[in-house]
Amino acid sequence: MSDPTNPFEAMMKMGQDMAKTMNPALEAFTPKGFENMMPTMPADMMEQFMGKGLNPEGLDAKTRLLLTLTGLTIQGAQGEAQIRLTVRHLVEAGATKQEIAETIAQAAMFGGVPAMSKAMELATEVLDGKKES
Repeated sequence: MSDPTNPFEAMMKMGQDMAKTMNPALEAFTPKGFENMMPTMPADMMEQFMGKGLNPEGLDAKTRLLLTLTGLTIQGAQGEAQIRLTVRHLVEAGATKQEIAETIAQAAMFGGVPAMSKAMELATEVLDGKKES
């Protein structure tokens, strides 16, 4: 290999150049805060689609969302928007701040303290109602 460029970086640069050519405004595009465009699903709808509506003997929507939050926390900072969305939906599903915090703290056993800290920061933003800039 004569090109010392990271293949992933080269692919990302190619995509950015293509987007910039198609629409110059995309050069400054950032997906931060994109999750605000997705509305929070009502609790009864979540229960129907993700909870006991599908399987009356299975997990309820709140428990499924707490498990989802665990997985997202373990992944680290890769799923910031997904963590914020999941916390928003957990509040709608009836989860308490304590349940959310304990779920994130438990995930530190598998994802590490930095992942837990970031997830706790993101959850706190949602729970405190802070707006993205």
